[in-house]
Amino acid sequence: MTNTDPRPLFVRALDQTQHLINNTGAEDLTKPTPCPEYDVRTLQAHLLSVIARINLALIGGDPLSLPKVTDSEDAASTWKEHRTALDATLADDSILGRMCKLPFGTLPGAAAIGAYTGELTTHSWDLAKATGRVDQLDDELANSVLPMVRQFLPAEPRGGEIPFGPVVAVADDASPYDRLAGWQGRRP
Repeated sequence: MTNTDPRPLFVRALDQTQHLINNTGAEDLTKPTPCPEYDVRTLQAHLLSVIARINLALIGGDPLSLPKVTDSEDAASTWKEHRTALDATLADDSILGRMCKLPFGTLPGAAAIGAYTGELTTHSWDLAKATGRVDQLDDELANSVLPMVRQFLPAEPRGGEIPFGPVVAVADDASPYDRLAGWQGRRP
């Protein structure tokens, strides 16, 4: 990673995810997503865990102490609560150098924020794809995270400890999100 502050890009990923969650209707909740183990309701519940895990990791806690899925009757309100706490954490410049325990290793806060930017950007595509709203995605965000995702998520090996399917080939002129999804083993 460079010395560039990763928080502005991360905030864009948070905003995009929040927009999609806020605009997901009850009629969407049982739709399948590109994540075979999740329907829309479960994907949103996973995203609630992701945002809580991010905050916990940045303040020095163990994100694995939180469940992979956080059930909520009102995902938008629960997201907003978690977002308020995370925004306060992000305001502290010292988090960028603080060592953070993540599910896949221990990294400085700046690198952890970068990793979670990739996760949120990918899951935003999952949610948008499932609900027919890929036109609402920020292509520049996908273009920004794709090189980082390619650097830190190897093409091989996949499966087991690397919880991603094989890279799915996409056309050279595919959209930024299709390239990101394909690299992460999803079928655009």
